[in-house]
Amino acid sequence: MELIVARTASKASSKTTASRKAATPKTASAASKKPAKAATKAAATKTSAKASKSVKASAKATSDKAAILTLKHIAERISELHELPKRHANEILTDFVELVTKSLKKGEKIRLAGLGILQVRKRAARMGRNPQTGEPVKIKASKKIAFRPAKDLKESI
Repeated sequence: MELIVARTASKASSKTTASRKAATPKTASAASKKPAKAATKAAATKTSAKASKSVKASAKATSDKAAILTLKHIAERISELHELPKRHANEILTDFVELVTKSLKKGEKIRLAGLGILQVRKRAARMGRNPQTGEPVKIKASKKIAFRPAKDLKESI
């Protein structure tokens, strides 16, 4: 990531120095050219610093939006918090998921304090329409997993 930032910053600085060189008059004396070069170098470094900051900020924003928390990540965090080996934390979470799955298959409600309630709901058979033809279609009865978040969770988000 830092390599990309450095390349982007050098491109930005070369563009700004080229545009400033074109803007400076060519009739100036040799003595006045040296301070001008120093001024353009200083301006180029400021510009490159700004460019690198904006690239870093955009990269951070992108990574924050795309962050997905998986069971593996949760297991790592639990192992750090409780000083457990990662393997044990991963096994505990896997067993938890299996227990939840078996309970839902039996039709039991699962209430997790602070998180919410998981339960299986039955959907009745109904009539729908084919969107392409408009023809009526019979939709079979089915089951779905419903999650109702806890009040504390709702308010915190």
